[in-house]
Amino acid sequence: MEFEKLLPVVIVSALALLVVAAMPSRYRLPQVVVLLAGGVVIGPEALGLSSPGDVGLLSDLGMGFLFLLAGYEIDPGIARRPAGRLGMRAWVSSFVLGAVLLYVLSLEREIPSATAIAIALSTTALGILVPILKDENLEHRPLGAFVIAGGAIGELGPIVAMAVLLGTGGTAEALFSLTLFAAAVVVLALTPRRFTLVRTRGLLSTMGEGTSQAPLRITLVLLVALLANATFMGFDAVLGAFLAGMVLRSWSPVENKEFERKLDAVGWGVFIPIFFVSSGMGLQIHAMAETPWLPLAFVAIILVVRGGPALFWYRKVLPARDRVRLALYTATTLPLLVALTELAVDDGTLDPGKAACLVGAGALTVLVFPLLSRAVGSRSGTEDTQVTAEAH
Repeated sequence: MEFEKLLPVVIVSALALLVVAAMPSRYRLPQVVVLLAGGVVIGPEALGLSSPGDVGLLSDLGMGFLFLLAGYEIDPGIARRPAGRLGMRAWVSSFVLGAVLLYVLSLEREIPSATAIAIALSTTALGILVPILKDENLEHRPLGAFVIAGGAIGELGPIVAMAVLLGTGGTAEALFSLTLFAAAVVVLALTPRRFTLVRTRGLLSTMGEGTSQAPLRITLVLLVALLANATFMGFDAVLGAFLAGMVLRSWSPVENKEFERKLDAVGWGVFIPIFFVSSGMGLQIHAMAETPWLPLAFVAIILVVRGGPALFWYRKVLPARDRVRLALYTATTLPLLVALTELAVDDGTLDPGKAACLVGAGALTVLVFPLLSRAVGSRSGTEDTQVTAEAH
């Protein structure tokens, strides 16, 4: 029976690639959107072939791998650089602006729910933006550097805010627990610098291929251990997965493309698509149908809340046209928004109907904002006139 419920999920996971590949390259959707849509089709509100509860453990592992890979991509020293500092200011402004707008517009007056929505509004889909930046040859230009730095803060900031503000204990208790948890993570991250472990590294290097795959097995131990510890200390599992990725980066050589390919193969080849399909199955489409204006309202709010601060904070380092593009890119959100809203619903801090509308809005930002940014474009040589050192 379990395999009968899993089969539609893995079929959607495979078909999503074919659907994306069949689209014109100029208008090709991120596979995340297709996976969510496929989940809706096979879920309880449509064909009823499967449900989130049928693939719960695999979905949780998919979420874990998603944020492990996100943490792995982030340079721990990014906050000390100009681009990182600007990204932090923009994110804090987004969070505060989101909370204020929710209160003024009377969309949500309950503090836990408003906090969860404000955090969700301040996220950025860095994993979706990186391939887009590569396609447009922006990755190593000032605009691309600012997008990557802002996106990194737009992933780390909401995760920490979720752990502190929406944990099972009070804020002071959460801060104390987070400090202890972070200290343990720092010790783990610095272990390779303190102890060279030459013999251990040599032994593991001989067991990295074939049936051994020692680095991947150790990665799984690290991931599950930090997931378990995060939840034990009252935090959401997302925090443990994200920090596991940052620890893993400190353990790995600077350039370890083969290992990164293996991580992508396990994560995106097996578990992460199941997470997104499961999230699609859990969407309450009837709630979106009852208030069709709400997803559109959330799209506008996301653009103002997440994109608006870019127009102010980057005014000294980017021309107006590039600031508009930066605003559109940083307001593109979905994977983290899906995970955070799902966790908030499970914790009882967010209404499932509002969560579905938020996810629908996130899907719309992925569909629309990168295309708008491409349409806005930048004049020839605009970015090259900026001081590249400002971003680094």
